[in-house]
Amino acid sequence: MKISIIGASAGIGLQTTRLALERGHDVTTLSRRDVSLPDHAKLKRVQGSAINASNVRAAVEGTETILVTLGVKSPFATTLFSDSARILLQTIREMGSSPTLIVLTGFGAGDSWRYNSFPMKLLFTLLLKAVYADKSEQERLIAGGYSRWEIVRPGRLTNGVMSGHYRVLDQLVDGMKVGAISRADVAHFMVAQAENPTYLSKYPALTY
Repeated sequence: MKISIIGASAGIGLQTTRLALERGHDVTTLSRRDVSLPDHAKLKRVQGSAINASNVRAAVEGTETILVTLGVKSPFATTLFSDSARILLQTIREMGSSPTLIVLTGFGAGDSWRYNSFPMKLLFTLLLKAVYADKSEQERLIAGGYSRWEIVRPGRLTNGVMSGHYRVLDQLVDGMKVGAISRADVAHFMVAQAENPTYLSKYPALTY
């Protein structure tokens, strides 16, 4: 199948790219920096910005599934997540297509914040509040402006190996525990959902 990956140069985006190619998919990436993978017959690279409409269109035209794996390194306020969501939705409307959107945010975005542990709430308040405010807006725009989406909320990310064994929690309940998960296993989940989306219109949280 044809998969587009927005934010593919590092982290989960790079790992989803590698895994999707290993599984035989045609992959188009969009990132500011070059994707550090060898040339591949099924890999098309678009170097550009997720908030540039022409770059986005070049990356997603004709695709069946779009994986959004954007991230930022700074804890300071940003509008990257919400701005990119607006541009992506507008691009899809203009193309008249209906690809599946699988969007990476994090446990703590939207209504999941109050289900975090006290230490994580403290961390979010001190360091991640501004970033997660924009991720929450990204979630609101996607869920309110499109019909075929999944929003993926992993717990604390690690650099561990891909195990393929993790819990998927698609309901918010008091006392739930969402802890660590490797970036590789998040990539595993996202590519599996690209192939067979079983959590449409849901917010699956990922943890061990």
